[in-house]
Amino acid sequence: MDGIEPVEEIDGDFDGRVVFTCEHASAALPEPWRWPDEDRWLVDTHWASDIGAAAFTRRVAHLMNAPAVLTRFSRLLIDPNRPLDSDTLFRENADGRTVHLNEALLEAERARRIDRFYHPYHAAVSAMVERSQGDTVFSIHTFTDKYEGDARVLELGVLFDHDEEPAQRLVRHLEGAGFHALANEPWSGKIGLAYSAVRHAQQFRRCALEIEARQDLIVDESFAARLAAALASFFS
Repeated sequence: MDGIEPVEEIDGDFDGRVVFTCEHASAALPEPWRWPDEDRWLVDTHWASDIGAAAFTRRVAHLMNAPAVLTRFSRLLIDPNRPLDSDTLFRENADGRTVHLNEALLEAERARRIDRFYHPYHAAVSAMVERSQGDTVFSIHTFTDKYEGDARVLELGVLFDHDEEPAQRLVRHLEGAGFHALANEPWSGKIGLAYSAVRHAQQFRRCALEIEARQDLIVDESFAARLAAALASFFS
């Protein structure tokens, strides 16, 4: 297998309540892939990775001694939080500009990325959830504070598809901890945007939740510490 391993795995207490996942943890392009010169503007943006998500996933996993799986490749190489038939599995446009990394991909290149990154990531999550005795697969994502020119005031979103009751409980818990949180915002898990958590939760009859934290806040030490503590208390 060429390049680095596609996943980072954090060991933890498999008798605990939760397995964490982070599908957009990295902006890396493992060898032999490289950023085209025209795409270098994307590397430090929310298009390449969920800014702050990896560090927060490690923080909360270590705080709770919970197992976790994180990607080691950019979501622009392939997006593991999408089904294989998604139009944005290989994103072709960002901010109205062409993503040259994914321009006119041949079927062989699509298959190569699926085999090299997508399937190993989901296999790792599946194995970890199967091993866990917990009741929840919990995916960690972040969202930009400005999207297509519009400022966002929301601090946290809790995405769900079928698991509305635990999602609403988490929203109330976060509000009680002083956060501005809403269910299925800034987008909805009911349109497939919590795909990874839902996929693996359904496979093993667990609950699927995804948190979306605003990127300018989650990189703040105080905010991240408060949020990690709030999630730990929710699952205690």
